[in-house]
Amino acid sequence: MRSILVLWTINALPLLCAGMNIRLVNGTSKCSGRVELLHKDQWGTVCDNGWDLTDAEVVCRQLGCDNAISAPGQAHFGKGSGLIWMDNVVCKGNESSLALCEHNELGQHSCDAGEDAGVVCSVLDANIRLVNGKNNCSGRVELLHMDQWGTVCDDGWDLRDADVVCRQLGCGFAISAPGNAHFGRGSGQIWMDDVSCSGRESSLLMCGNNGLGRHNCQSYEDAGVICSGAGINIRLVNGTNKCSGRVELLHNNQWGTVCDDGWDLTDAEVVCRQLDCGYAISAPGNAYFGKGNVQIWMDDTVCNGNELSLMSCNHNVLGEHDCGPGEDAGVICSGVCTSIRLVNGTNECSGRVELLHMDQWGTVCDDGWDITDAEVVCRQLGCGYAISAPGNAHFGKGSGQIWMDETVCRGNESSLLICEHNGLGKHNCGPQEDAGVICSGS
Repeated sequence: MRSILVLWTINALPLLCAGMNIRLVNGTSKCSGRVELLHKDQWGTVCDNGWDLTDAEVVCRQLGCDNAISAPGQAHFGKGSGLIWMDNVVCKGNESSLALCEHNELGQHSCDAGEDAGVVCSVLDANIRLVNGKNNCSGRVELLHMDQWGTVCDDGWDLRDADVVCRQLGCGFAISAPGNAHFGRGSGQIWMDDVSCSGRESSLLMCGNNGLGRHNCQSYEDAGVICSGAGINIRLVNGTNKCSGRVELLHNNQWGTVCDDGWDLTDAEVVCRQLDCGYAISAPGNAYFGKGNVQIWMDDTVCNGNELSLMSCNHNVLGEHDCGPGEDAGVICSGVCTSIRLVNGTNECSGRVELLHMDQWGTVCDDGWDITDAEVVCRQLGCGYAISAPGNAHFGKGSGQIWMDETVCRGNESSLLICEHNGLGKHNCGPQEDAGVICSGS
C-alpha cells in the first residue's frame, strides 16, 4: 500500500526534509538530469514506474526551473550508483516538493538502476514587478519571461499568493490581493494562471500553477497586490512580558490598537506566532491591558489561524472602525514555557512525545493521534516529515502528567500546541495510550 508523506517546506527552499536534498545529475544544465535525493547522508535515485510529465513538473518547480519539457525514464541520464529511494511516484502537479506526492515508503521499491527517472526542464528566467500602484509595493503583478513582461490571472488568487509576492519583493506582507485588473489591464502575455501558494515559498514561480503561458483568462482578470511595505510593525503593550499585552500596530508612523470586535483565540494565535511567542493562551478584549491612544487601526479581524501575520487576516480597511479605546484587543501567549521532546526512540527524531509545561514533562494521549499530528511534531523538532505515528505506548509508558488529548492538527501548524486539543492537562487516558512519532530525520 502506498503511503502519503507530507511535510512543510520552509521558505520553499529545495528541501524534501531535514537531511534530504534533491538534485539533477548528468544533464546538460542544472535543470536536466537524473533525479536524485539525499536521505540518511546517501544520494539515491527515483524509479521510473509511473513516472510522467506531471511528476517532472513538480521537480522542475522545486528546483526553481521552468516547465517540464520531458520526463525520461530507463536511466536516460545514466544509471545511479546508490540506493533507489522512491518508487511509484504519483503527483497531482501542484505540489511544492516531490515528497508531497504519493509514493512508496522511502527505500521500498521493485526496480533496478536501469529504471532511474530523469527530468528535462526549461531554464527559468523570469523576474517580477508591481505596476500602476501607489508605490513599489503595490500594483499589478507582472513577470518577465522570454524577454516579455506579462501578467498573472486572478483565478484562485488570494492573500497567500500575494504574501509570496510581497516577501519576494522585500515589501513585507500582503494587506490585500485584488483581482479583476484592479490596477489596470496589462498589455502583454498572461504568464501564470491558477496560482496556489502555501504562503511560505520564496518565489511565486515555486507555487502551484498551470505552467508559464498556460491559462484561460483575459487581461481584465489580472491579479494585483498591496503589500505592507516597511511601514507596519506589531507589538504587545502593558503585559507582564514581551509575549502578553495590548495588540498595537505601527502604521503611518503612528502606533494604534486593534478593536476586539470578533477577536478570538484564532486571531491571537497569529499574533503569537508572528512575534515568535509560542501559542495563544487567551485573547482578552475590553482593554484588558489598558486603553491605547486615540488611533484604532484594525477592526472586525477574522483569521483562520495559519496566517503569517495579522495583516494577512481579513479585516476592515486600516483606520476604518466603529470602536472606542475601551474595546482594545489583547493577547497572552505561551512564550517559551512549553517545550517538546521525543523519548525512548532509536534517535532524537523518534520516540514517545513529551511536553514540558509548568516545569513538568508529560505525555500526549493517542486518542485520534495520526500521521498529520506526527507531521507537526517532526517539523517542530527539525526532524523532517513523519513516517509513522504509533500509539499504545509504543515507546514505553510515560511516568508524568498527560498534557494533551484529542489532538487534531491540520498538518501545517508550527507547533503541536497550535493544534486543536482538549486543553493542557484535560484528558481521559492512561499512560498505556501514550502517543509516539517516527520522523524521517536523525
